[in-house]
Amino acid sequence: MNLVVSYDISEDKRRTKIHNILKSYGQWVQYSIFECELTDTEYAKLRSRLNKLIKSDTDSIRFYFLCACCHGKIERIGGEQPRDHTVFFA
Repeated sequence: MNLVVSYDISEDKRRTKIHNILKSYGQWVQYSIFECELTDTEYAKLRSRLNKLIKSDTDSIRFYFLCACCHGKIERIGGEQPRDHTVFFA
């Protein structure tokens, strides 16, 4: 499955932990935004790991699922191309 993960984390230390977890699952494309290609099992593990870290009253993580058709229609204007397309899994 292809998905975009965005996050708004209120504390720097927790935000860094979230960012580091997401780096092992997908490509960092903008501040607080990752693009990931995951299996159902990988998604479940990622969601569980993130859920354990956040404070639900102040933090927010959103998962946007992209169908194959939509994923093929992603368009980018400006900014630097990602240099490393390698995806590492935790």
